[in-house]
Amino acid sequence: MSGEPFVEFAGAGFRVAGGQAILRGLSLAVAEGETIAMIGRSGSGKTTALKLVNALLVPTDGEVRVGGRATTAWDPIRLRRRTGYVIQEVGLFPHLSIGRNVGLVPELEGWPAEKIRARVDELLELVGLPAADFAGRYPHQLSGGQRQRVGVARALAADPPLVLLDEPFGALDPITRTELQREFRDLQARLRKTAIFVTHDMREAARVADRIALMGGGQLIALGTSAELAAHTDPEVRAFLEAGAA
Repeated sequence: MSGEPFVEFAGAGFRVAGGQAILRGLSLAVAEGETIAMIGRSGSGKTTALKLVNALLVPTDGEVRVGGRATTAWDPIRLRRRTGYVIQEVGLFPHLSIGRNVGLVPELEGWPAEKIRARVDELLELVGLPAADFAGRYPHQLSGGQRQRVGVARALAADPPLVLLDEPFGALDPITRTELQREFRDLQARLRKTAIFVTHDMREAARVADRIALMGGGQLIALGTSAELAAHTDPEVRAFLEAGAA
């Protein structure tokens, strides 16, 4: 993919206090506007890699750069507010309305109330939940798929250049999951955010990503488009693909 790297792992590693390596020597560049899916079994290092990007974890080896600057050089609060984050369980605040949930980061950033309202209306429309019908509801009044859509809208609220997604659709039924995968790709085609999408499902990775990073044992095993990986001859990669990464 053409374009300057917006996120770059430069020999990045992470070891826990006892010395066990969770992630080792990861070198990977994510171009501006590109979506990369990190896929692997539990313990492969993919979620650890994601947490290094917004400084929830600090590399113990190498470095991770966002926007050309090492994450350790960023104010972590500023870095996180410039990063949208979508997780499997959504994490909506149950006592806040949908509109307040979506507008929370812009509110923390000090946006004027009218600008926040306009942004909330725009994003809820974008994810198929018109504000007139949904802004005043609360999370418990929505289906699982609707809550995930709200989670995506909240991640985009302050117009961050970077979006991190950690198994965002994993808890949904297959039909809703496929629908949201398609909607995510449609959104990406319009917004061109830089995105890293963690999953354990190869079909999902192929649907949502420009390139796929296969992770195993805390290391990058292979990197390429879904077609390139399907044509890979390395036995470890073939075994990984045939197992479906589950």
